[in-house]
Amino acid sequence: MQIIGYNSYYINRFPCGLKFAFKKNNSPVAYCALSIKSGTRNEPIEYNGLAHFTEHMLFKGTQKRNSISINNRLEKLGGELNAYTTKEETVVYSTILKEDISKSIDLLFELVFTSTFSPKELKKERSVVLDEINMYKDTPSEYIFDDFEEFLFGNNPLSKSILGRSKTLKKISSEVITKYVKDFFIPENMSFTIVADLSQEKVEKLVMNSLKKYIFPLKESSFPVENKAIAPLSDSLSKGMVFTKESIKKHHQTNCIIGSSAYSLYEKKRVPLILLTNILGGPSSNSLLNQVLRERSALVYNAEASYTQYSDTGSVMLYFGCDKSNLKKCLDLVNREINKVRNKKLSENFLNAAKKQLLGQIAIASDNGEVQCLSMGKSLLSYNEIVPDEIVRKKIENVTSTDIYEVANEIFAEERLSKLIYK
Repeated sequence: MQIIGYNSYYINRFPCGLKFAFKKNNSPVAYCALSIKSGTRNEPIEYNGLAHFTEHMLFKGTQKRNSISINNRLEKLGGELNAYTTKEETVVYSTILKEDISKSIDLLFELVFTSTFSPKELKKERSVVLDEINMYKDTPSEYIFDDFEEFLFGNNPLSKSILGRSKTLKKISSEVITKYVKDFFIPENMSFTIVADLSQEKVEKLVMNSLKKYIFPLKESSFPVENKAIAPLSDSLSKGMVFTKESIKKHHQTNCIIGSSAYSLYEKKRVPLILLTNILGGPSSNSLLNQVLRERSALVYNAEASYTQYSDTGSVMLYFGCDKSNLKKCLDLVNREINKVRNKKLSENFLNAAKKQLLGQIAIASDNGEVQCLSMGKSLLSYNEIVPDEIVRKKIENVTSTDIYEVANEIFAEERLSKLIYK
């Protein structure tokens, strides 16, 4: 076994390839997450929605339990069991009292390695997912983000919707899901993370003993494993399509996104872009877009900026929703704020305040065992390590006004910006 220990994290990789990390807390509550490096972009195009549908089906029966027994396993102890799918990951996670953590660990492995995907349950759950899609279509302020990435990434697998389409979901059978799981739900593609007030030795032994039930023997693997469904793309800044699209949706509110492709998880400039995105449209009411569109002009209820990082590219989106009659005013104001950060460097006082705000947001968000656990899992899948808090802080503190200026002129260059408007 390879053992790496630093800061307050313990990290290991089991011989089968599964990565493990543990962080001790001082709470009676324990958090577990089984993260899998496989998501929407790994699906065959004809089965769009397969990864998300598979996530649903994990809860519908294993070789040992039916769906009712799965739901009761942790909930009758006061715990919670949940999952989510992204374009590059599937995550199954739980919250439980620390004395019941062994049940939580074993259940997560049981779901991922022994789910049966019965045709009867699949038929029922397909109706649930189709209803989820229809409900999603009633919320343009949400699906416009998916549609923007669909246009932005064109024919690349990243363009596909996580929920999928009705016509592709209807093609998915038990056999299709079984093959997908066999191909991608393998230890080399997984990380198991725990945050709990227990000893590292105890939780590692529990994970190993549980893993042996499902992966035997724990032979050496070829690690790391190439994610075979991902076609490498070239320079991240040239990956996105540039477009302007308007569509009549007959909603009361007009929804708009202005954005572009951006830096991947592995590029140094992503840190200044994270800071710039927070300055433009972070969750605080003093973000530039919120100030100019809502507080000063009262033109919108919501304005935000988001930066999503993938393994080989990223996307930045500036969003607002407004009355149809106010669309031009809002667009002019957003463009004015973009031009400000492109044409003039931020003052040192402003930049220092922005850094302190972001660091505070990160610290408060991470002061939560579940957030820590999920973040650890993603970090292991992406970097094979967990970056200590002090390193994250130092990277943010080292961002200069020149860094912000250069990133703003690269990402928000006029010739790179795309626009999607739903009226």
